[in-house]
Order: sequence, then C-alpha cells, then structure tokens
Amino acid sequence: MTTPMKIRNLVELFSILPEDERIIVDVLRQIVIEALPEYCKEKISYNVPFFYGHKGICIIWPSTVPRGGIKEGVLLGFWYGNKLNDRDGFLSHGTNKQIFYKIYHTPEEIDERPIKKLLKEAIKLDGAFRRVS
Repeated sequence: MTTPMKIRNLVELFSILPEDERIIVDVLRQIVIEALPEYCKEKISYNVPFFYGHKGICIIWPSTVPRGGIKEGVLLGFWYGNKLNDRDGFLSHGTNKQIFYKIYHTPEEIDERPIKKLLKEAIKLDGAFRRVS
C-alpha cells in the first residue's frame, strides 16, 4: 500500500515534476495569475495549483500528480467549463459534466489568447457567484 501524496506548496510540486511539465505548469500559472483580479487566490488543492474567487475558477493538473485522469501532459481545467461560452471549441470535456479542459504536451502548444478569453469569461461567471449580503 502506498502513502497518498500530500503536496503543500509549489516548491514541493515543482520538485517532483519532469522538466517539460514544470515549464508548462509555470507558463500556465503565469497566464492565469496575470488574468485574475485581486480578489482571486491560488492554493494547492488536490496536490495541484487551484485558482478560485467566490468559487473555483480553474485548476492546473500535471499528469505526474495522481488522480488527474490524464496519462501525459498538463491539464488546464475550468471548474465551470460547462457554463463558459467556448465559441472556438477550444476546450474538451470527458466524463465530467462540469469541468472542461485543454491538455498541453509541450510549452510551444500554449497560446495565451484563447486561455485569456476563457479566463475573462470564467471571472465574469465567478462574479455572479458573489454572495449578496
């Protein structure tokens, strides 16, 4: 029986990732961090970078981290992807009805434009989740 992995911070995460996954995770994190408004935060959840505002916005899941459902590459998942207006058909969805995603195998595949467009939409959606007092 193996002990479940417990990653507590980015240093621990980056220390277990192969170089290609580490670069992809780093590039995607920078794109997400630049696009998110001040009220949004990043935390390590499920052993991977998870970004949230009022609710979950997106998650970056390298295949090295177990239970992500992918065998290779790095998944950029949008928590409420099913509610986003993805006119360009950029995102895929598997068996999960809510999380839509894109998988990257090389840093060169990363195109900021569609990611930023979807992040903008996800942030707008997150604003609708704000609690009214």
